[in-house]
Amino acid sequence: MSRLPDDPARALAARRRFLSLGARGAGLGLALSPLGRLFAAAGEAGARAAAPGYGPLRPTLDETTRQPLLQLPEGFRYRSFGWTGEVLADGTPTPPAHDGMGVVRARGSVVTLVRNHEVVRADGAFGPSASHYDPACSGGTVTLAFDTARGEPLAAHASLSGTLQNCAGGVTPWNTWLSCEEWVSRADQPVLVKSGEAVLRRDHGFVFEVPAQGLSRAEPLPDLGQFKHEAATVHPSSGAVYLTEDAYEIAGFYRCLPQVPGELVRGGRLQMLRVKSREELRRGLRAGQRFAADWVDIEQPARGVDPADGEPRGVQRQGFAQGAARFTRLEGVIATDHEIFFTSTDGGDAACGQLWAYLPGSDELLLVYESPDPATLDYPDNIVLSPRGGMLICQDSKLDTQRLYGIGRDGGGLFEFARNNVQLDGVRGFSGDFRDAEWAGGCFSPDGQWLFANVYTPGFTVAITGPWRAGLI
Repeated sequence: MSRLPDDPARALAARRRFLSLGARGAGLGLALSPLGRLFAAAGEAGARAAAPGYGPLRPTLDETTRQPLLQLPEGFRYRSFGWTGEVLADGTPTPPAHDGMGVVRARGSVVTLVRNHEVVRADGAFGPSASHYDPACSGGTVTLAFDTARGEPLAAHASLSGTLQNCAGGVTPWNTWLSCEEWVSRADQPVLVKSGEAVLRRDHGFVFEVPAQGLSRAEPLPDLGQFKHEAATVHPSSGAVYLTEDAYEIAGFYRCLPQVPGELVRGGRLQMLRVKSREELRRGLRAGQRFAADWVDIEQPARGVDPADGEPRGVQRQGFAQGAARFTRLEGVIATDHEIFFTSTDGGDAACGQLWAYLPGSDELLLVYESPDPATLDYPDNIVLSPRGGMLICQDSKLDTQRLYGIGRDGGGLFEFARNNVQLDGVRGFSGDFRDAEWAGGCFSPDGQWLFANVYTPGFTVAITGPWRAGLI
């Protein structure tokens, strides 16, 4: 059962202290860019050349399988764990489709991660029945422990299931994970999933909260909306939850103002971002542009399926009717006290991706970066801030090889940090070329020494460490 803190304000203050430490580079003395410098620099970002980063990439052996699963810079090492099919604590196999993930707790050298599994099948839920939402559905989360001192995984157990297409989500200041469904449907209506046509018992398209220890209560949070969720993040000082929508061609950017910060089960007010000067933000812009913004209320946050035509756009249409901003395929989102960064996978004139920042202090929206072509950056997805001051971008594109990128918070200094190099011949029961499988779930240990990330297919997690440097990821 998810256990919320006795004092949410104290939990939020603790999270702010954590972000402050991250901003100082975990003891490296690196200050984050002030707001004015972010504005000034973003206008130049689109024309900047790629940065050298940590140097050339080379095939690097995995310390678990002894296979060159990744290409990394000199001096970095890693190990894989949590593979699809590995037996969990309850004896069931680890599900596939490793997606969003976050570090929800750290005690000494042991960090706890919660990992999404974006399964779109109705073959039955996995793990203990107490954590099942809709018994027919096969998506959910797995909770893992990793010892950073020893560099070894410790344990893994199922923590939520009976959900569909758990894509990304986000860590809360009170040490839980918000797991987001990227699937919208009504109960008792036939739907076509990858396992065939199914009639599901429950409505889908919600956010679920998963604790750092034990099982989720498998209760949806309807005031966070019923739509094609991608990711979520909590603004440290206000407790507001910001949410992205991964809807093709047209999508909205949302926030939920909770009744009680830290207690999302008590509900809140869902809103959608509106830009005062224009509705269209998918094309025709340049890096550095900023816009005055405000928010419109969504009166029926749990009306995800439009009753007029059955389309899964009931929530976004409520916002668009009030002039809300129109983005395309919003993906990763991450918050500091001053900025809410989020990505649009195929936004921009080249349809290769945008990086945005909403500034809650001034109610402004800033286009931080826009990719000019696929060779520079194609389809940015999950994002996470580094304790060293930069930002990590996970790639999910149609290219033959997927990459992890580093980029400055001002949109400058883009560089390649890692490549998916997975080619298997019977390893862990998998064979084939998986270099085109997306990266997802990037997150750092609190001390900044370990980067965790997922390779979506065949499905495994990696823990990467090495000679990190201030100002980069």
